Amino acid sequence: MELSQKQAGPASGSPLPAPSRTPTPAWAAADDSVAASTGGLQEYYYDLCMEKSQEIKPFILQILQEVDEEIDKGSVGITLNIAGNSRSLSGERVTGEDFWILCRVLKNNSYINGLDVRYNLLSDVGAYYAAKLLKKQRNLIYLNLMFNDIGPEGGELIAKALHKNRTLKHLRMTGNKIENKGGMFFAAMLQINSSLEKLDLGDCDLGMQSVIAFATVLTQNQTIKGLNLNRPILYGEQEESTVHLSHMLKENQCLIELHMCKHDIKNCGMKQLCDALYLNRSLQYLDVSCNKITQDGMKCLADVLKSNTTLEVIDLSFNRMENAGANYLSDALASHNRTLKALSVVSNNIEGKGLVALSQSMKTNPTLSHIYIWGNKFDEATCMAYSDLIHTGRLKPDNTDVEPFVVDGHVYLAEVSNGLKRHYYWTPGYGEACSPSSNAGFSLAPVGQHL
Repeated sequence: MELSQKQAGPASGSPLPAPSRTPTPAWAAADDSVAASTGGLQEYYYDLCMEKSQEIKPFILQILQEVDEEIDKGSVGITLNIAGNSRSLSGERVTGEDFWILCRVLKNNSYINGLDVRYNLLSDVGAYYAAKLLKKQRNLIYLNLMFNDIGPEGGELIAKALHKNRTLKHLRMTGNKIENKGGMFFAAMLQINSSLEKLDLGDCDLGMQSVIAFATVLTQNQTIKGLNLNRPILYGEQEESTVHLSHMLKENQCLIELHMCKHDIKNCGMKQLCDALYLNRSLQYLDVSCNKITQDGMKCLADVLKSNTTLEVIDLSFNRMENAGANYLSDALASHNRTLKALSVVSNNIEGKGLVALSQSMKTNPTLSHIYIWGNKFDEATCMAYSDLIHTGRLKPDNTDVEPFVVDGHVYLAEVSNGLKRHYYWTPGYGEACSPSSNAGFSLAPVGQHL
C-alpha cells in the first residue's frame, strides 16, 4: 500500500497544534525511544522535533497522520511517499535535517517497508542518515532517493551501508551525481550484498571505469535482476561500455532487466549485444533507447529474435532504424519470434511502408500485444493500418501510444499517454500513478513492485 500526500496541512506561518493523544500501538511500546510515550508516528515526529529544536513541517505531520490511520486499520507493507514533486506539497521539500528526524521516526517501525523521498533536498547530509537507516531498519525493502542532490560522498555512505543490509530489494539513486567515484563503491557493494534485486543508477554521471566495474561484478553476482545504467559520461568512439556489458550478458543468467539508454551505442556495439543475446537465457527487458543504432544494427537484432525465446520487452525508441530496419524486425516477428510482447520504435524516422509492415506482423504474430510508434512519419496507409488493428481488437487501445480519429472522411492518428515507462521520471497529478498502460515495460517484465 502506498500513501501519498493529499493536503499540505496548515500554512507554514500558522501555529501548529500538538497531535491528539491516542493509545500507544504495539510497535511503539517495544521502542526504547521517545515513541514509547506517544501514540503514533505523527506524535513521535512532533515530540522529536520539539526535543531536538527542529522545525516542525506541517506537510510531514499530515502524511504521518495518514500513515497512523492506515496502521490503525491493520494495514501493513506501507510505502511512505513524501515525493517533493507532488502537487500537494506546494513547493515544500524535505531537507537533510528533516530526513534525520524522519529516520528516527521510522527506525523501528515494522508496518512501513517502503520509503519514497524523490525530488527533495536531502544532499549528502540526508545520505548519511539514509545510510544509518539502512543499517538499523530491518523491514525496508524499497528506497527511492532519486534527484536529491546526493554526491560521491553520499553515494559512498549508502553503498557501504548496503554491505551488511539483508532486506533492501530495490534502490533508486536516479539523478544523483555520484559520478565515477560513487559508482565504484556501488559496484564493490554488489560483490558483497546478496539481497538487492534492482538498482537504478541512471543519470548519475557514472564514468567508463564504474560501468566496466558493474559489468565485471555482474558476471558473478546472482541476485541482481534489474539494473539501470542510463546516461553515463563516456568518452571515445570504441563503445567499450557496450563491449563489457555484452560480455557480462554472456556469463550472467539471472539479469531480467537492463537499461542502456544514452550509451552512444552504434551498429558495431549493437552487434556485440546481439552476439551476447544468442547465449543469454534470462534477459526479458532490454532498453537501448536514445542511441545511434541504424538499419544494420536492427538486422542483427532481427536475426537474434528468430531464435531468442526470453526477450519480452524491447525499447528501441529514439534511434534511426528507418524503413529498412522496421522491415527486418517485422519479418522476424511475423515468421519466427513468438515470445516478444512489447516493442517501442518511437521516433525512429520510419515512414509509411515500414510502419505498415510492423502492423502486418501483428496479424500473424499472436504474442506481440504492445507496440509504440509515435514520432515517426505517418501516411494515410499507416493511419488506416493501425486504426484497423485497434477496431478489430487485435491491438488494445491501452497497448499503444496512438488513437485513430476521422476528419472529413480521412483517418488520422493522435498521441495518447501510453508507453513502456512514461512515469519513470514523474507521476501524474491525477489517475493511477503506476498504470500498466503507461508503464507497460515494468508490468510485462516485473522486477520489484515499484518503478
